[in-house]
Amino acid sequence: MSDKSQFVIVSNRLPVHRVKRNRSDTWQTSPGGLVSAMKPILQQHPGNTWIGWAGDAGPAPKPFEHDGISNRPVGLSASEIQNFYEGFSNGTLWPLYHDAIRTPEYRRRWWWPYVDVNRRFAEVACQIVGKHGVVWVHDYHFQLVPAMIRDMRPDVRIGFFLHIPFPPQELFSQLPWRKEILEGLLGADVIGFQTRLGAQNFARLCKKFVGVTGARDLLEYRGRTVETTAFPISIDVDHLEKLVRSDSVIRRCQTYHSKLGPNRKIILGVDRMDYTKGIDIRLRAFQELLRSQRITVDECVMIQVATPSRERVAEYRQLRSEVERYVGEINGEFGELGRPAVYYLHRNLPIEELVAMYLAADVMLVTPLRDGMNLVAKEYVASRTNHTGALVLSEFAGAAKELRSALLFNPHDIDGLEAVIYTALNMPKNEQVRRMRSLRRVLKQHDIFHWANTFMNALKT
Repeated sequence: MSDKSQFVIVSNRLPVHRVKRNRSDTWQTSPGGLVSAMKPILQQHPGNTWIGWAGDAGPAPKPFEHDGISNRPVGLSASEIQNFYEGFSNGTLWPLYHDAIRTPEYRRRWWWPYVDVNRRFAEVACQIVGKHGVVWVHDYHFQLVPAMIRDMRPDVRIGFFLHIPFPPQELFSQLPWRKEILEGLLGADVIGFQTRLGAQNFARLCKKFVGVTGARDLLEYRGRTVETTAFPISIDVDHLEKLVRSDSVIRRCQTYHSKLGPNRKIILGVDRMDYTKGIDIRLRAFQELLRSQRITVDECVMIQVATPSRERVAEYRQLRSEVERYVGEINGEFGELGRPAVYYLHRNLPIEELVAMYLAADVMLVTPLRDGMNLVAKEYVASRTNHTGALVLSEFAGAAKELRSALLFNPHDIDGLEAVIYTALNMPKNEQVRRMRSLRRVLKQHDIFHWANTFMNALKT
């Protein structure tokens, strides 16, 4: 593996994860939009490197190459996982950036490990990147990294992309380390956000707390011009469509219909088990709809997939208990033997299984209280190659800015959500086709490769 790389990615996790095969560990490419977007770009840059955490506490594994990508693991101690990752990243920044749906905790003992880990990743990037190379830093875990790299390697082009929302002034101003975070981000040449509003929030805060000048997308800071704009992330549409046409996915979809009841409409939710996703809200709305007797379990069924997330954190364990209690209540009140009202799955599923569910579902519920983008909504649209189905989408998901032909709603309004689910279940086929054609047209024009290429073009100028 070459000592220097002209293109380096820095993210919290590597693009691979460990799997056990025949009593030994091996590396497998991780699913997800970022990996699929970056893979062709990295393969175009010989000697590329992806810097990230391997997922376990302790010393980092040795650098290795997998599927054309050079991986450089960075180690985290158990204490750093607790303070940097679970603490500052997910106990402070995550709730703060998601409208303070849960109260952020501002703990000094979390802040300094965040600084230390950011510095370690920045130092590794500076060691690896070649002269006049490019470093693309990803997400809220590493908001100090751009400025640290700038200080050590002013010859390098630096990009930063925030995958979650960037909060408004009245929320971000609460952060005791607000100036340090803003200055850290301003070390980049291009700062990308999911939405135009996120970019505007950032620019206003920089003008207030850091004294930058400039207008619209171009900020003037310490003699440099920093571009700040929206680059809405997307998915690999072609790959999803190929899966939809595969025999295994089609057979699995048919199995769902036969097992659940060929005449029952299927309502689907697919989310990480996270308090930002509004899983409990959609379950309450479905329960109210059943209680109204406008629908029955003979007419429809809900599938809720909730993939495990941050299970060491008390709030996430509590959320899981609440969701499972709602599922039990609904099934206890409306289910029949062998015919539950809600099927609940708390585990990771392969993409082929999810696509079969997307293909089977008549209604897709995407109900976040706040979301940077929400790629599940886009995956559902990509899977609907027959142009049927209804997407019910929270107006507080970044995807709502693009997918305007979805049924948009306010997730804080349970009565409104109940009404829109009923509308979706009874939507005439011609209206389904009209809306889905529009959604798919937008998605095809702005897929994951358009996102990556647009950002890279901005970074190269």
